[in-house]
This record gives sequence, C-alpha cells and structure tokens, in this order.
Amino acid sequence: MGRIELVEGDLVDQHVDCVVNAANTELWLGSGVAGAIRERGGDSIQVECEAHGRIGLGEVAVTGAGALPARYVIHAAVMERGGDADETHIRQATIGSLSAAVAHGCRSLALPALGAGVGGVSLQRCAEILMQETESHLASRNPLEEVRIVLWGEPAFRVFEMVQDASKVRAQMERMKAPSS
Repeated sequence: MGRIELVEGDLVDQHVDCVVNAANTELWLGSGVAGAIRERGGDSIQVECEAHGRIGLGEVAVTGAGALPARYVIHAAVMERGGDADETHIRQATIGSLSAAVAHGCRSLALPALGAGVGGVSLQRCAEILMQETESHLASRNPLEEVRIVLWGEPAFRVFEMVQDASKVRAQMERMKAPSS
C-alpha cells in the first residue's frame, strides 16, 4: 500500500510524477496554486489547458508540466472561475486526480488543499475529505507509492496533521475491536 506524506512547502517545488492543480472549470491558471503553476511551469501549461477546453465541476484534465520538476499537471476542477468550492466537488476531484495519476503510470503525486483558500472550504473539512479519499484509494492496491499533500504554511500543515492523527487513532481502534482468529 502507498503512503501519504504531509509536507509543508511549495507544490511547484515537488519532485514527483505529477502535481495536482486546484483548478476552475475553465482551466484558467489565475492565482493561488494555479498561478504558481503557471509562473513556475511556463506558458505551455496554459496553452495546453486552452486546447483542452472547459471541464465540469469535479472533473480533471491532464497536461504536461512545462518547467516544473514533474511530468504532468492534473487540473482538478473544484469550482467555477470566481466561485466557491464545495465538498462534493472536492471529493470528486480528489478521486479523479488519483485515478488520472494511475492511468498515466504515475507512482507519486503531490496535491494541495483542494478547495481551501480561495475556494472557501475550511482547512479541516478539506483535510478530512482528502485524507479519506486518498486512504481509500491507496488501500485498493494500485501502483501509487506516494501521495504528498503539500501545504502552504505551518497552520495548514498542523490542521492536516491533526486530521491524519485522528484517522490513525480510528484505524487502531477498529483493529482493537476486531475479533481475534
């Protein structure tokens, strides 16, 4: 089973097979994570996004990574341009991102706090969704070896760490309840 690693840092500095962009449905690389991807990765990523065209909420599109230290960018649409994110679309976009990574032969991916920040979803709720869907996906024995959740700043890192710790405690409690053979 692959592992989840929490990282405090910059998504665009991650040496992984693919990075996930908290995208809008128009795939416009404006500000926040998308702006950092455009700035560091170069204009070729936006050109590929424009060639791909609009996607639906919760859907993903895959482009090259330009000058980023990754092979692909998975654009996960968690909101309309200028709109807010919601839990359903964060969940769908997370599942879609993990599946797209596997479909493209990736063994490692880095994703941000999808839908938090400009998306308006609380960090804690975002963390709960990302951890739940990532744990479930990794338990299905697919080729992903590492999923890095990359968080900007210590406060965001601590919220995700707290949610990850709570998940570990729940899993341990379930193991203790299971009847022994």
